[in-house]
Order: sequence, then structure tokens, then C-alpha cells
Amino acid sequence: MRPGPLNLITDVPGLLVGNAHDAALRSGVAVLTADRPFTAAVHVMGGAPGTRETDLLAPNKLVQEVDALFLSGGSAFGLDAGTGIMAGLRAMGRGFPVGPVKVPIVPGAILFDLLNGGDNDWTDSPYPALGRAALREAATDFALGSAGAGYGAMTGTLKGGLGSASCTLPSGLTVGALVAVNALGQATVGDTPHFWAAPWEEGDEFGGLGPAPMVPQEAPLPRKRMGEATTIAIVATDAALTKAQAQRLAEAAHDGMARSLVPSHTPLDGDLVFAAATGARVLVDPVVDGFQLGHAAATCLARAIARAVYMADPMPGDLQPTWRSRFGAEVKKP
Repeated sequence: MRPGPLNLITDVPGLLVGNAHDAALRSGVAVLTADRPFTAAVHVMGGAPGTRETDLLAPNKLVQEVDALFLSGGSAFGLDAGTGIMAGLRAMGRGFPVGPVKVPIVPGAILFDLLNGGDNDWTDSPYPALGRAALREAATDFALGSAGAGYGAMTGTLKGGLGSASCTLPSGLTVGALVAVNALGQATVGDTPHFWAAPWEEGDEFGGLGPAPMVPQEAPLPRKRMGEATTIAIVATDAALTKAQAQRLAEAAHDGMARSLVPSHTPLDGDLVFAAATGARVLVDPVVDGFQLGHAAATCLARAIARAVYMADPMPGDLQPTWRSRFGAEVKKP
């Protein structure tokens, strides 16, 4: 497997990602959309999720395709981002046809960033406008680190962020991941600069430091309170998948979260993965292709999580150091 030309989820042909943030709010939104509706599914493993329109993604539900998926900060307030995205899609003439009306289908998930130092003294929710702004910015190239839904994200020790990665399988299928990392756990090993995801790194995409030396592992204690931590992600492919197959892809991708965040999937996290499939390429060998797609999704997600933390930017008022400000001056490649 090798990364795509952008090493972003948008290496999956037809996919676009847009980011928007509010610097005073220290929060933002990321939206994934495409040039046509696409198959989607979801799998939740965290104990404190916040979601919109996820029930309809079950394989036995009527709607088979969606128009966009979104990741947002803002806790439950961030679910309002879907309203803005729907308005923007409706203006484009997009949506599930119901007689003469089209209803855009926009599932999404949120993370908690209300205690990161941002100004939350507002009356009208800022998230519909952020959602619509993110949709307007949808493109193949987009910012990582302190951007979009990861703008105000934090982890157990370091500032979090927005990450993405991609790979191409020997069959020609493309897989990508997009993630907002606001985890209770750590992306790095102990007090070292080494990432848990190091065995899956491609080149120097998050520093090229390699695996950490052996570090004694102790039983962790939560560094955040219930509901304050969540890693939300989207994995995508150009394969033609049913909703059931896409749900299996989302389940497999959670392995990547466990490889790159320690601990993950705790009762205090809302860890969730969406899967998106554009259907451009038919599976030649459903057994082998399905096997490799799941592995690729997990690997891409692990890499994307490390990239999110690695690329976060320092800002005035930060409550946590970024990886670069904490380790950048002292790191020497082996």
C-alpha cells in the first residue's frame, strides 16, 4: 500500500472536504461531500457519542445514500452544523427526492471543545453558519492540524487537531481517512515524542521518529471528565459497497483508533467512525478486496490520528502544548 498523491481522504476520486472555524470560539466544522450521493454507514465504540441522523445509516433503513457527512466541535450545539450544510446543499439542488421536494441527507457527529478557552458567551448558535461555510470551502485540498472540527481539540496530554491520510491497494482501490482528535487518551508514548501509530507511518508524515523505546505501562487515569473527550472519524473508499459492507469497514477502522490512541474507546469518549463508499470501482474479489479494505481503513485512520496531533498549531491561550512546541526543538531523527 502507498499513500495517494495528496495523502488526504480526497485522494478517493469525487470526494471533497471543507473546513471552517471561529477563532474566538476556538471551534469549527469539517464536512465531507462528493459530486454525487454516496453510500454511508457508522459504527460507535465510545461510551459518550453525540450524533445526528445516524439511525438512517443502518443497512435495513430506507435511504441508501447520503449527500454529506460532517464532524463538528461544540458538543451538542455542534449538531446544528448539519442545518447549515443542509441549507447549502438544498441551494445546490441536492437531496433525497420526496415528491417535488429534495431533502439533503447529512449525518454527523460532534466532539466536546467547550472548555478549551474559547468564548462561548453566545445566544444564537454559531454552528449553522460554520457548517454552511465549511460546505462552501469543499475542495480536494484542505488544511490539517488546527483546522475544521479539530480547531480547538485537545487530547490527554497534547493539543489535538484534524488529520487525514490515504493509501492505494494493489487492486487499485483507494482508501482514505479524516479524523478530528479530541481524545481522552494519548497519541504519543509516555513522555516521549514517539507516536503509537509509528509502525504504520509512511515516510516522515508525522516526524519519521519510528517506534518508541519500551516504556512501562501503568493503569491510566482519566484526564478529562465524562463527555469532554471524543475522536470522530470518516473512512472512505471508491469501492462499490453495500451499506452492510460499509458498516463493516467502519468497524474495522476502529482498530486504527486503538493503534494510535491509548487508551481509546473508553466510557468517557464518544469514539465513532463513519464509512463512505463512492461506488466507482466494483470489487473484483469480494473476499480479498474486503479483507484488504478493512486493513487499509484501520491503517489510514491510525496515520491520520498521528498527523492531526503532529500538525496542530500553537495559539495564544492554549491550555495544552502542541507536539511541535513540546518536542520540536529536542527531536533528532535516528
